[in-house]
Amino acid sequence: MTQKTHKTQKAAVHTVKKKHKKSNRTRTIFWVCLVLLLTPCVILAWILISSALDSGSPVLGHRYDNDLNPAITKTEMKSVKEAVSSISGVESVDVEMATATLRIYADITDSATSETAFSTADSIYTAVTQILDPSVYFTQHDNMKMYDLDIHVYNLSDDRDSDAFVYVEKIKNSGMEEPTQQLVSTAIDEELAQSLRDEVEARKNPTPTPESSSDSITVGGQDNEDTPTPTPAE
Repeated sequence: MTQKTHKTQKAAVHTVKKKHKKSNRTRTIFWVCLVLLLTPCVILAWILISSALDSGSPVLGHRYDNDLNPAITKTEMKSVKEAVSSISGVESVDVEMATATLRIYADITDSATSETAFSTADSIYTAVTQILDPSVYFTQHDNMKMYDLDIHVYNLSDDRDSDAFVYVEKIKNSGMEEPTQQLVSTAIDEELAQSLRDEVEARKNPTPTPESSSDSITVGGQDNEDTPTPTPAE
């Protein structure tokens, strides 16, 4: 084997090794770029899936760590909804949990009066507390924060400007011994409420400022009213 042939073979081997190294580097760069591109997509997909799975779960936040024990479960919330739905006069029910407050919204018959709404709110409170003991779930104990209960009962959900509209709210905060309720659709101070409504209406529909109807013409700072045009002398 001549020296020239040996050099040619050596150069060929070197070229093959160089191409092989370049191919490996290209493959490595490809996989690194692919991982960098897929990582945020995987994280976003995980967030979306987790949010979908946790939909309807209590939103408690970190300020309730080591509190809310025992916790209200989804099963208990479902039982509350079923119990409230079975109350006479209740047409639809929503049960929600937000910031450690169990909120119940009950739409009752359109013809219901305030007395009916108060009675329904009492029935809902009884139904809830038969499932969730208020001394356990809605009362502070052992220096531990617990849940609040907020019940909303209303009629005419599509026409709240009607005189027949009734809205009752019954509340049991964890710091209260007994619940309170109020007819929030009727103002406590009707005169004050009407004055506030009038102010809002005045801002929405301001009274137009009357424009001057004078026919006078201001010339050089002086008013000339209906100054006749002089007739040229003949």
